[in-house]
Amino acid sequence: MNDGIAFNRAADRVRDLGLQHRYSGGALRVQGICHDGDAPGTVAIRRGNNGGVVIHCHKCDGNTGFLEAIGWTEADLFDEPLPDRGHDRPTDDLWLPCTQQGHKRVAQYRYCDELGNVVHGVTRCDHKCFAQWRPDPGTRSGRRWRLTDDQGNRLVRLVPYRLPELLTAKRADRVIWIAEGEKDVHALVDHGLVATCNAQGAGKWTAEHARYLADADVTIVADRDAKGREHATSVVDTLHGVARSVYVVQALTGKDAYDHFAAGHKDGDFRQVWAPVPHPEDPGAAA
Repeated sequence: MNDGIAFNRAADRVRDLGLQHRYSGGALRVQGICHDGDAPGTVAIRRGNNGGVVIHCHKCDGNTGFLEAIGWTEADLFDEPLPDRGHDRPTDDLWLPCTQQGHKRVAQYRYCDELGNVVHGVTRCDHKCFAQWRPDPGTRSGRRWRLTDDQGNRLVRLVPYRLPELLTAKRADRVIWIAEGEKDVHALVDHGLVATCNAQGAGKWTAEHARYLADADVTIVADRDAKGREHATSVVDTLHGVARSVYVVQALTGKDAYDHFAAGHKDGDFRQVWAPVPHPEDPGAAA
């Protein structure tokens, strides 16, 4: 009697959110809004062999990000009625400050601490509005849409994006890439690189972000405009005496890392524009 209930709920959710989708190969193929929705059909939604629904994003290699993006939890994958979860999944999770203008959320970026706990987040809508929020279990949506108090004092820590992944990469002695925004970070990550950024775009990187990159080899992708160069220069300044090496590159095509990869280029194709802090092994580094 319950056959297909969870699958039908998932299909209804996809339709209600206005996501691109199609049926192919026995599955509902949906755009990957867990990674900016830049690749249509990367999420497969199928009926489970023993009931329920199976959801898998082939770019994320899992379902966590997609479930968060549509406001679901693992409990929603089952056909049986779900228990009351209270604040485990806010009923208004997809609401944005610009929702009343007809805008829809297309991406959500969570900034976490060293242990993976959410410090604050950023949501982006289909009109490129960016809204900052911090967790607050006492509200209906589970969040407050500001990071400061009435006096302008910051209420949350400053942490770089994807901090847990960044720290793991440092321990593995991998190069860490810094981009200007989250969309560019995900473009880099999708190509096997370790990447981070600060929230709120150009000009917001601080020494507090830089301290997590102590003794790391860093490559900064500067956007190809005046603000991009200013931002990259500011990031470099905070890394002097902190990082082991710093290189600055720019997209071979387009403005940023996303454009670079969208044009079919690889990570080795970025143009090195200047190297303020050369690697210790480079010729002339000790001069």
